[in-house]
Amino acid sequence: MSLDLNLNKILIIDFGSQFTQLIVRRIRELGVYSELVSHKKIKSTQIKSNTKGIILSGGPLNVDELNNNLFDKRILRLGIPTLGICFGHQILSKFNGGKVKQSKHREFGLANIYKRNSSLLIDNFFNKKSKKVWMSHADQVYKLPKTFKVIASSENSKYAIVESKVEKFFGVQFHPEVTHSENGKKIFSNFISKICKIKKNWSPKDQKIKLIKEVRQQVGHNKVICALSGGVDSSVVAQLLNKAIGKKLYCIFVNTGLLRKNEETQVVQTFKKRLKINLIYVNAEKEFLSKLKNVTDPEKKRKIIGNLFIKIFERYSKKIKDVKYLAQGTLYPDLIESKSVTGSQTSKIKSHHNVGGLPKRMKLKLVEPLKFLFKDEVRKLGLELNLNREIISRHPFPGPGLAIRMPGLITPEKIKILKEADYYFISALKEKGLYDKIWQAYAALLPVKTVGVMGDNRTYEYLCLLRAITSEDGMTADYFDFKKSFLQYVSNKIVNSIRGINRVVYDVTSKPPSTIELE
Repeated sequence: MSLDLNLNKILIIDFGSQFTQLIVRRIRELGVYSELVSHKKIKSTQIKSNTKGIILSGGPLNVDELNNNLFDKRILRLGIPTLGICFGHQILSKFNGGKVKQSKHREFGLANIYKRNSSLLIDNFFNKKSKKVWMSHADQVYKLPKTFKVIASSENSKYAIVESKVEKFFGVQFHPEVTHSENGKKIFSNFISKICKIKKNWSPKDQKIKLIKEVRQQVGHNKVICALSGGVDSSVVAQLLNKAIGKKLYCIFVNTGLLRKNEETQVVQTFKKRLKINLIYVNAEKEFLSKLKNVTDPEKKRKIIGNLFIKIFERYSKKIKDVKYLAQGTLYPDLIESKSVTGSQTSKIKSHHNVGGLPKRMKLKLVEPLKFLFKDEVRKLGLELNLNREIISRHPFPGPGLAIRMPGLITPEKIKILKEADYYFISALKEKGLYDKIWQAYAALLPVKTVGVMGDNRTYEYLCLLRAITSEDGMTADYFDFKKSFLQYVSNKIVNSIRGINRVVYDVTSKPPSTIELE
């Protein structure tokens, strides 16, 4: 799958490493467009002249297994500068006459590598004689091909960095893409600018211009509808399409009654009044709460909310005649994780449509302008599109909303209490300068009442749980380590300000074993 932008690019061929997405990110962070493909799906004939460099990722295979996995080795004969990382480094040696075998001493974790020779790849990489880098391999190269020379070694890997000037091949046994590798970004910087000679071409401004052009080409004079939630992704999609096609865009915002405090007001104010977008506001609070009455099972809650959302969205979109397209905020990590893109045997197959089921039922074509961007790129693009920082910096918020932060029965009273608790928690984070240091934070209302004492009176009220996590991508997460004084401050604020809560607890569980949301 390719984003046909005709940009000079680095092509990253994925062999199943857990770090492959990081390689894509590191190249883009350096201002150059990079694209990820599966080793099983890319053929030498598909590689165009705008591919100025190739990176072979790490992976769980050994090189002898690779022949059975459909990698087109003719790619290595195109004369394009190629950097092999870990398993990719072993491929370059093996396919050029070198030898790879199981290591006597495996290397997992930090290791020191020592400079042996000069190379463009390591310009300004070694500021001392050695560098700490992140190793993760059980096999290693033990005989180099004839045209290769050693650039750096570790105690257990003689060929930690190698190069062949003749073939334009470069190999590193370690993972420069992970933050544990000191100065690892310099390896990529040297490869891009000094070896591949690519100039910077990937900034939020570049993305905005190219994506607006692409949307116009795809949509033409047709109408597009967009499900607007007020979250980062749908907001950026809406504003991008607004810039591209103006009044041919129709956004539908459904208030489920399970949004954060004042969220509906903010969305209407921003998109209808400030940005002048065609916005249809649907207050479906009573409809949702009626359907959720007496439902406690988390999966039933999700299905009821999802199905009802689709029905309401369909109902209002039919009022707009001759709609051909549905816009969605699918991101690049969604595509990478899907089998249809990576071809990885271990990939999790899942639907990434933000409004599941709609395209099929409504016979609409999809517009997914963000599908080759990462979350941080989407945020920067949003600022370039003149969205305010408050929207762009928002923490992720689940589709089912407060319903899955309220285990047990959902009632208007509990929703009101939870909205207030969440508001005080998030306000305190912003007040103390902590909000942007956290990936996601929220308050939850547990289906438990506890005894308390306020003044001289006994209380019997709900228990509020606070959760705040740090993460790069939401796949794994750790709790944010607040100072005791902050937790005391928030606890006092919530208990003293909200009738219905008399106890506050903080969740210190990581993911795994827990999930980020409660349900």
